[in-house]
Amino acid sequence: MTQTAISLSQDAQAAIVEALNQSVAETAVTTMLAQNFHWNVTGMAFGPLHTLFQEIYEDHFTAQDDLAERIKALDGHAEGALAGMLQRSKVSEHDGHANAEDMVKALQVAQETLAATLAGAGELAASHGDTLTEDLCIARGQTHDKFAWMLRSHLR
Repeated sequence: MTQTAISLSQDAQAAIVEALNQSVAETAVTTMLAQNFHWNVTGMAFGPLHTLFQEIYEDHFTAQDDLAERIKALDGHAEGALAGMLQRSKVSEHDGHANAEDMVKALQVAQETLAATLAGAGELAASHGDTLTEDLCIARGQTHDKFAWMLRSHLR
């Protein structure tokens, strides 16, 4: 049975909010990772990578807001502290001192991590009948999967 945010049990809401906060944290860290690489990429592939990294961080900035707003619709608290996001995230920060290939590899892994996290959050939401959150997670997961493919293509 399809549930709306208000009709979910408190336990379901709490579990989904936790999964979404994980997604927000990893999206925020990956946003900064992409922006850091955008600022610091050099070499023969500078132009296309500079543009791709910008596309990624701009997409992710908007995604953070979409995910956080869903958390609020579920009557949860959206984690907004950077320290908390860094602690929670399976994606790690990077100092930006890397060659272009290593930057692409790091962002590829981050995209794959995000896609997996969102797939898990979507499955959790589906198990509680929260198709609205499931749909958001599917759409975001598809975006991260596409970015992962684009980044892998640079490495071939």
